[in-house]
Amino acid sequence: MRPWSTAMLLASAVIGASCGDDGPGSPPTDAAVGGITVPDGYTVTEVLAGLERPTQFEVQDDGSIVAAQLGGGENDGVGEIVRVDPTQPGAPPTVLYDRLQKPTGVAVLGDELWVMEARRLSRGPLDGGELEVVLDELPFNGRSEGTLTATGDGRLLYNTSGTISGDRAADGSGILWSLTPDAPPEALATGFKNAYARTFAADGTLWQTEIADGNYDGEPAPDELVAMAPGASGVDFGWPACVGDNRPIALYGGSAERCADVPASHAVFEFGATPTSVVVAPWDPAMLLVALWNAGQVVAVPTERGAEPVAPEIFASTDFHPQFLVVDGGRVLLADFDAGRILAVEAA
Repeated sequence: MRPWSTAMLLASAVIGASCGDDGPGSPPTDAAVGGITVPDGYTVTEVLAGLERPTQFEVQDDGSIVAAQLGGGENDGVGEIVRVDPTQPGAPPTVLYDRLQKPTGVAVLGDELWVMEARRLSRGPLDGGELEVVLDELPFNGRSEGTLTATGDGRLLYNTSGTISGDRAADGSGILWSLTPDAPPEALATGFKNAYARTFAADGTLWQTEIADGNYDGEPAPDELVAMAPGASGVDFGWPACVGDNRPIALYGGSAERCADVPASHAVFEFGATPTSVVVAPWDPAMLLVALWNAGQVVAVPTERGAEPVAPEIFASTDFHPQFLVVDGGRVLLADFDAGRILAVEAA
């Protein structure tokens, strides 16, 4: 593992949305990139600029990038799914779908593109056209359902974020779901406030972020990273009866005995840190990288856990909101939500 001493990458000019000449489809650049600090031995380059508040993105086989973007305010209804070719300088993005309500998730599954809006899951052709609504009026936390994950065996994973009814989770909320295109969804795990993002390790372990988002019994709950063993299903992660690293919440029926049976947190983050993405570092399979949106950080989390939750270490500090991470070969791509750019971090 590389040392954690950091060196600021100083920019002669900050590139991205703050530079008026950079437009959609801006080419890769070797210029120093402003607004981000990474450890010694790593480099940062800009892959493209000109997106408008990107949320989730994927790299396609041809090198193009398909991205969901808000396009404006969260609730303005001007979200889009776009395709951008990073090798075509100045080329505008191809708009595949528009007038979307807060698209936070996009994934390619087979020959279809799936989209998660505020509380609606849809699918459509890869080259755009009309979206077919698959599930609508999903239970949610009043804000979003997070990201989508396509698996290697043809499934789509998505989250219905949690809301409370009485002293428990409302029906259908706080659940991580799995579906195949031609079958009803199945609950993969329950007991989440907002299972926003996830990734699979090579051994099949599912790493899942959890945004706690609130106070419980008068105390704030930390955000979390949890693990599901390969092939596991039906796991209850405890919310709202148990939050953080299995803290019982009496108001919602929590007890020490009940919460002892809930899977422990692999790592916890400060209240409000907002983990919006997680990947396995391509340069170290024993390291996870987690984007903390509100904290403006990407943190490193070892995959091995001792008796207590792992303490994350800062890998990258930013002056923007790091939204989403994608492994692309030996590099990690990072979406800068504020400036609308995608950066690449790799070991030198």
